[in-house]
Amino acid sequence: MSDDAPSTPSFALGDDHVELQKWVHTFAEDVVRPAAAEWDEREEFPWPVVEEAARIGLYSLDFFATQSFDPTGLGLPLTMEELFWGDAGIGLAIVGSSLAAAAVAANGTPEQIGEWAPQMFGSPGDLKVAAFCSSEPDAGSDVGAMRTRATYDEAKDEWELNGTKTWATNGGMADVHVVTAVVEPELRARGQASFVVPPGTEGLSQGQKFAKHGIRASHTAEVVLDHVRVPGSCLLGGKDRLDARLAKAREGVRSGGSANASMATFERTRPAVGAQAIGIARAAYEVALDYAKTREQFGRPIIENQAIAFALADMKTGIDASRLLVWRAAWMAKQGTPFEAAEGSMSKLYAGETAVRVTGQAMQILGGNGYTREYPVERMARDARIYTIFEGTSEIQRLVIARAISGMQIR
Repeated sequence: MSDDAPSTPSFALGDDHVELQKWVHTFAEDVVRPAAAEWDEREEFPWPVVEEAARIGLYSLDFFATQSFDPTGLGLPLTMEELFWGDAGIGLAIVGSSLAAAAVAANGTPEQIGEWAPQMFGSPGDLKVAAFCSSEPDAGSDVGAMRTRATYDEAKDEWELNGTKTWATNGGMADVHVVTAVVEPELRARGQASFVVPPGTEGLSQGQKFAKHGIRASHTAEVVLDHVRVPGSCLLGGKDRLDARLAKAREGVRSGGSANASMATFERTRPAVGAQAIGIARAAYEVALDYAKTREQFGRPIIENQAIAFALADMKTGIDASRLLVWRAAWMAKQGTPFEAAEGSMSKLYAGETAVRVTGQAMQILGGNGYTREYPVERMARDARIYTIFEGTSEIQRLVIARAISGMQIR
């Protein structure tokens, strides 16, 4: 190999990553897992668990920033896998604010990041949470159908937001909301921008709180924006950058990077979301493996039956393949390597579908026990299902991948 050959990611984790992995795993095992069933049943935000995460430094801006700047790109995926191995609902409650922080990091100026990111986490004893509000009742996968409007009052240097957002993690209860809105409707997805709505802003309220199939410890609700007025400084990226981008869009010029604010956020988070799904799948696989080695039928452990053993082999293979796809995408993103075949979408697609398949197989291996709440795989199967839906459905991921590999506008 020549001296100028490009560096490649290593499959062997360094000491820092191993230490991180063990630290998060210990918290997941000792704090998250014992609380998982209770908060799933209560369907409430697990404030005491998040408070404990803040106390040890896991729920903090410093922690997420440190992992985001990890030069290998593996810090966040490792964290997500171990945390969600503990429980997906509580895990999402702990990391939900980071999606809003990612939106500010993707679209904001350094000054905006410095002002708003700390207010999204708070500190032990004074916790804060944040919400990223993109989806709407008629605009989920079709971001071009977004109806929430932002109009500019030049005399007051203020923006007014009106509309309804849905499926917002921490929506309505958050201290800081990041909202995507249409500023120039004729440009559809390219005519959108992101805004910070500060704490206590009049006109923002929580709508319906959703009673969900899974991830029930995570708060998910509608956010209603009724004549919400925010200062011009709350436009992420600033007015000059927005005007320049809109001018290019009107001329049909493609700017570098993502075409709209929502996609700029999702592109940064998909590998980490894939890692969450891996954590759920791994947890279910481990329960099924232990059960198969101890559960006896016809005088022998059920793992000695090929049907069970082969199912477990497929589960393990799918989990490891998913992890490699996630690590590759995370590493590529951190190195600035272009996603020529939509590798980020590949990682989220495969990991999400693997989680659904593995948790279903785990329930099958446990038989009737797997269908009861006495064993955690029932909850894991419910939690896994969202990973083929949110942050881009499996169908949307396939569309993104197909467009990338074909170079054609597949619809």
